[in-house]
Amino acid sequence: MWSSPLVARPRGIIFDLDGTIYRSGQLIPGARETIERMRKGAHPLVFVTNAIEPVTEHVDKLVGLGVPVNPDEIINSALVLVHHLRREMPTARVFAIGDPPLWEQLAPHFRFSEDPSEIDVVIASVDRAFDYRKLNIGFQALRRGARFWATNADPTWPQVGGEIPDAGAIIGALEGCTGRKVEVVAGKPSPLVVQVALERLGRTARECLLIGDSLQSDIAMGKQAGMTTVLVLTGVTARADLECASVQPDYVVESVAEVGRMVGDG
Repeated sequence: MWSSPLVARPRGIIFDLDGTIYRSGQLIPGARETIERMRKGAHPLVFVTNAIEPVTEHVDKLVGLGVPVNPDEIINSALVLVHHLRREMPTARVFAIGDPPLWEQLAPHFRFSEDPSEIDVVIASVDRAFDYRKLNIGFQALRRGARFWATNADPTWPQVGGEIPDAGAIIGALEGCTGRKVEVVAGKPSPLVVQVALERLGRTARECLLIGDSLQSDIAMGKQAGMTTVLVLTGVTARADLECASVQPDYVVESVAEVGRMVGDG
């Protein structure tokens, strides 16, 4: 398929994680070897995920799967949100509808509040303890003019044996009762992710290769930014989905293992 290496010189590499590097907690065959080859070719790389678990947790998971990484190579949606909020509203009082890992990453930088009259930003994320009380606080704050942000807009979150509602469900509940639309989404396919990734890689978008399993999240983000995109078929997208998709990748491979064969020796 490859008459010449797609990656023949040091180039920034952006990997998705779930569905691309691992699936159901298991490393996808060939993923480790592909990453090792990228490193040997002096290609700076980052791993990008919409999951809100702390960076250290993602590092521990990859290391446990036999993929050595350092924290600077992990970009999650909570990190991107904190980065943007610190720049735009550094003194914001926030109300975060989300699981504890989100609060832990916000806490060092922002003050929390459940008083709608003083909340500056309502943040929507995946929340497995979501209830009417939280919905009403968010509703009242947004009706009073608070900003409306989210970690990501994924409607569901893949789990072993099925899916569960993700941040998109929380966004939908707040939009439904307030009549407002979410203003800022930090996670993929947001350009905010691209900004952080390019800063980490020290590359321009056109110097980067993005590898992921989602057309609407990974590939859409890469195409909008002007990156070369590679779709892997080990996650949420099947080959048949491409027939009617509005977003088309530059390359399609069965798994990340094939990407290693697309890389030159530098």
